Amino acid sequence: MEKSNKGKDGKKRGEEPAYLKYGKKRYTGPKTNLKPTGELKDENSIRLNKYIAQSGVCTRREADKMIEIGAVSVNGKVVMELGTKININDKVQVAGETIRNEKKVYLLLNKPKDFTCKMDDPNNKRSIYSLIKNACKQQVFTVGKLDRDVTGVLLITNDTDLNLKLTSPKHDVKKIYQITTDQPVSFQDFKAIQEGIRLEDGFVKPDELAWATKDNRSILGMEIHTGKKQIVQRIFEHFNYKVVKLDRVYFAGLTKKNLKRGEYRFLTEQEIAMLKILK
Repeated sequence: MEKSNKGKDGKKRGEEPAYLKYGKKRYTGPKTNLKPTGELKDENSIRLNKYIAQSGVCTRREADKMIEIGAVSVNGKVVMELGTKININDKVQVAGETIRNEKKVYLLLNKPKDFTCKMDDPNNKRSIYSLIKNACKQQVFTVGKLDRDVTGVLLITNDTDLNLKLTSPKHDVKKIYQITTDQPVSFQDFKAIQEGIRLEDGFVKPDELAWATKDNRSILGMEIHTGKKQIVQRIFEHFNYKVVKLDRVYFAGLTKKNLKRGEYRFLTEQEIAMLKILK
């Protein structure tokens, strides 16, 4: 098995966790007398780390780190006890900045070509965020990224825990692409790709590979789990084919069925539940 350059939390090794930007020095001043409680008994109660994660600041794991170093206060008093539960109407601050427990939003976009996944593109290229600007008030982010010239299924959410889960190498989320190459793929190269090849960053093997039609060997379908950057393009470039069109038709159980290019929709409750139980 090839070694990943990412840790268990999905971040590159050597990369500082987000919570450290709030200060590495542990808080030693007065604290609140809030204590961890048992099971939730009030629909208005919520674990502090979950409240922070739902605000979009970070993941629950990182929220625990922020609590431990004293970067979190509730109603003006620092809380450092893990497992503490609060009322959803309490005033929660992270490093002195008040945060809000926002409703989770899950959007599915059929990404068109020539749109980037950047919120602020310095080259003034079109961004996918312009397509969803009227969808919700919450600040949302793409789950992974699709290159400017790649189209298809793109999940967008403010659920940081789910985002981390679906982009972590540990979960190997299933993706299916329709690929169009600049020339017909030979039987020999097709077989070699099926069996797996070694690229500069390790061995890669598709889960499934097939021609889309019997008459056109330039159009293929590929199922793959790895999240390595531009992996599909690099596989075919290895055999001197150029991918001229790449469309992601499936991601983590989601498809673009009945969704026109450039359009979006909200996920159903069933789809959200399905994503959260993915292993």
